[in-house]
Amino acid sequence: MVDTLQWLALEVKYLDRAQSFYEAFLELDVVREDDTEAVLAAGGTELILRRPSGVPRGGLHTHYACSIPREEYDSWYSRLDERFELVEETFGDSKSLYFYDTEGNCVELGQTTVEGPGVDGIFEVVFEVEDLPGAEAFYERLGFETVDEGADRKRVRMSSGSFDIELWEPHLGLADARGGVHVDVGIGTADPAATAERVSDDALAVETIDAGYRIRDPDGHYISVVGQ
Repeated sequence: MVDTLQWLALEVKYLDRAQSFYEAFLELDVVREDDTEAVLAAGGTELILRRPSGVPRGGLHTHYACSIPREEYDSWYSRLDERFELVEETFGDSKSLYFYDTEGNCVELGQTTVEGPGVDGIFEVVFEVEDLPGAEAFYERLGFETVDEGADRKRVRMSSGSFDIELWEPHLGLADARGGVHVDVGIGTADPAATAERVSDDALAVETIDAGYRIRDPDGHYISVVGQ
């Protein structure tokens, strides 16, 4: 089974500007950097900002959600509301706020049970897909379980148990967000070889990398399955 989200990579045109944004507004620390990418710590998940210098490139207009402690939500809202046009949504007894980064990615900060302080993990990533039933079947074989779907079947939510992905047909979602294209994520699993084998017949490509396997799904997203 797939388990933890190890990284999410975003393509950025101006690395210094994007890095400054995430340091200033999400208060993320840089753990390593070079001329082509900066890696920031979002709790136990790495947020990678990458210039378009090769493949995988990183996602474009990706909507993703970061966990913040429930008791910190109001202070995050008050601070960010001074700079951004925030959109707020309520899901049961939890709230989320949405705003956009320098590259047009929709960033969500959602109340969860994390300890914090501050951003403590990424709990959701949205992928844009052409064939929703086909994509759902692909990610079920990879190890995700469908837990929710839109009434009009434009989207499905799937869970690994520790984080979720959403598969969206092309449309505008909450806060006018779009699903990401050529998204690049790393997923921890106990058996990378078996995980890759389950989807090898339907993947566009499967290649060996140092820590496991990199899978290219039918929509061109990159899913690296690595040992943990």
